Amino acid sequence: MAKVAFIGLGVMGFPMAGHLKVKGGHDVTVYNRTAAKADDWVAKFGGKSAPTPAEAARDADFVFTCVGNDDDLRSVTSGENGVLQTMKPGAILIDNTTASAEVARELYAAAKEKGVGFVDAPVSGGQAGAENGVLTVMCGGDEATYDTAKPIIDAYARMVGLMGAAGAGQLTKMINQICIAGVVQGLAEGIHFGKRAGLDIEKVVEVISKGAAGSWQMENRHKTMNVGKYDFGFAIDWMRKDLGIVLNEARSNGAKLPLTALVDQFYGDVQAMGGNRWDTSSLLARLEK
Repeated sequence: MAKVAFIGLGVMGFPMAGHLKVKGGHDVTVYNRTAAKADDWVAKFGGKSAPTPAEAARDADFVFTCVGNDDDLRSVTSGENGVLQTMKPGAILIDNTTASAEVARELYAAAKEKGVGFVDAPVSGGQAGAENGVLTVMCGGDEATYDTAKPIIDAYARMVGLMGAAGAGQLTKMINQICIAGVVQGLAEGIHFGKRAGLDIEKVVEVISKGAAGSWQMENRHKTMNVGKYDFGFAIDWMRKDLGIVLNEARSNGAKLPLTALVDQFYGDVQAMGGNRWDTSSLLARLEK
């Protein structure tokens, strides 16, 4: 059993922290900006809550963060009441936020100055993956730090891998989002085309999903897309945040991402339709408007 702090109890962080407590058997203290959410977590899982990130992290062996964006991450780590103010030497900071590779490298350096280890560890698998403890975790950092952190991360993960130095986890998550954007747009166009052609989409997918066109998105989203329901996953507002990080990194490293840039614009169209909180499969709604 380790002493663990978890900062950020959103739709992902709430169940992830729960797995650390229940499945991992760790002593978990949580912090959330909205204190009522932390109270709900303690009522459900036990453990403790703290009034600031710094207090949650005091004496912890491992500190997890799962917040909204780079600025949120800087606030809860390097800010006045951030976890790095109180983390003990030898402890490890594990960041599950989907953020920039730049902030990951920044936090790696800041943690090192404090004698603290750092792993950037963004996740994939959505709310269902978090609730079921089967997330894919893409890590960046020093190998020895990763080896120490992995058994703790395993409590909420199905797959955990070290991708390289600090920032490599975030870069891998960017690739994940690039691939999802292209696949979902293709699936949306395929379903749209099939409907216009008068085909039975269920029959079509039953066949093509067993061939080279098959994907997780097809298996898990075609039914809801076919009936125009879009509240089953990762919200467009968050996907656009992620694609903004991707496109910014591409401008920096010279990568050419024409499809990703186009799909990002398409998601902007869906936002303009009022679909900010619809899931990413709602690209079909844009084609059918």
